[in-house]
Amino acid sequence: MTPMHPQVLLQNFKGNRSASIDEYRANGGYEALTRALLERTPAEVEQMVLAAGLRGRGGAGFPAGKKWSLIPEGAAHPRFVVVNADEMEPGTYKDRMVIHVDPHLIIEGVILTSYAVSAEKAYIFIRPSYESSALILERELEVARREGLLGQNILGSEFSLDIVVHRSAGRYICGEATALLNALMGKRPNPKQPPPYATEKGLWNLPTVVGNVETTACVAPIVRNAITGGSGEPAFTKLYCVSGKVKRPGCYELPMGTPLREIIEEAAGGLPEGSELKAVLPGGVSTRYMTPDLYDTPMDFDSLAKIGHRLGTGAIIVFDQHTCMVAATLNIIQFFARESCGWCTPCREGLPYIRDILTQIESGEGKDEMIPKLRRMSEHLWRTYCAFSPGAVSPLESLLTYFEDEVREHIRMKRCPFRK
Repeated sequence: MTPMHPQVLLQNFKGNRSASIDEYRANGGYEALTRALLERTPAEVEQMVLAAGLRGRGGAGFPAGKKWSLIPEGAAHPRFVVVNADEMEPGTYKDRMVIHVDPHLIIEGVILTSYAVSAEKAYIFIRPSYESSALILERELEVARREGLLGQNILGSEFSLDIVVHRSAGRYICGEATALLNALMGKRPNPKQPPPYATEKGLWNLPTVVGNVETTACVAPIVRNAITGGSGEPAFTKLYCVSGKVKRPGCYELPMGTPLREIIEEAAGGLPEGSELKAVLPGGVSTRYMTPDLYDTPMDFDSLAKIGHRLGTGAIIVFDQHTCMVAATLNIIQFFARESCGWCTPCREGLPYIRDILTQIESGEGKDEMIPKLRRMSEHLWRTYCAFSPGAVSPLESLLTYFEDEVREHIRMKRCPFRK
């Protein structure tokens, strides 16, 4: 399918193979790095990313340049950059897409990030099921070393850097930044509450910047083209993954803020014949259900926040009128109950408790008093060490907000009304 809009992150898409370093260079690849190392100071590169308004694409949406600037002046060395490729949010596969399409876009972004924060070593932390992605990165990192783009005195400059691909042991919690750092150091991947922040004391208590793959991929185009943002969002693109009840599931690069309707109806081809939109998860399974009255909402951080929703990873999951929302939510809670690290009580005990209640409702054993219990548990699960459990109960909270009648129908009929 011909892309609807000019491609930036996916411009070197070759179908069934990754773009080579020569193909990457043919479209301006490594120009940003060359100019940065020879003509710009680290502070100037940092300022360019700040001016672009680039916000983290991993889910939190924190400004990338601002995060870099949080390393204290005169902070200790060595410093580290960690790229989070532990992409385990269901419905999300944009990071894998970028790695397979254009690995040198990631590599250049890592080098530029490291230069901006004066880091001497970088890690790409990748989930175990992404072995093909890890092999691609290792292969192309070796190409970059041969080309003088990694190692000592890169491109004849005074800047040196090495990049290592680190294979994760797995689990969703490893994608949480502080748990990721613990895992990278060989510790149990439990989250920890700042302060201190990783930019002060991260890996081995040294300054560390953690960034997402898609965020890192945006850095080189920003520096190369001197992109500046407006209204708090970059004049840039976003990768939207679309799955569920659509004709063309896929990963689409579109302007940030493209309306939800346009993404589903035009890019993803709309819903199949006979299907009507019932609900959408806008940013993976750790976001709240959106209903059809919000179909024209621009898909960006601020527009969604204004209506009480989150962009998350931008992974759009579409449900039609034939979907049992209780069953869908139970499926999500089962996933999160399994993936909890077990560090704090509300998450460790609360998610299995919610799972058991939803199982009873879905199987026809529900009672009316279970609904207020679920509401109370949704509130309790916001009192935890990290954002894992608040994200986990977001679909549940919105199930009770928008589809309480459906929950009560399960209880009244003593069975799932969607089962024949």
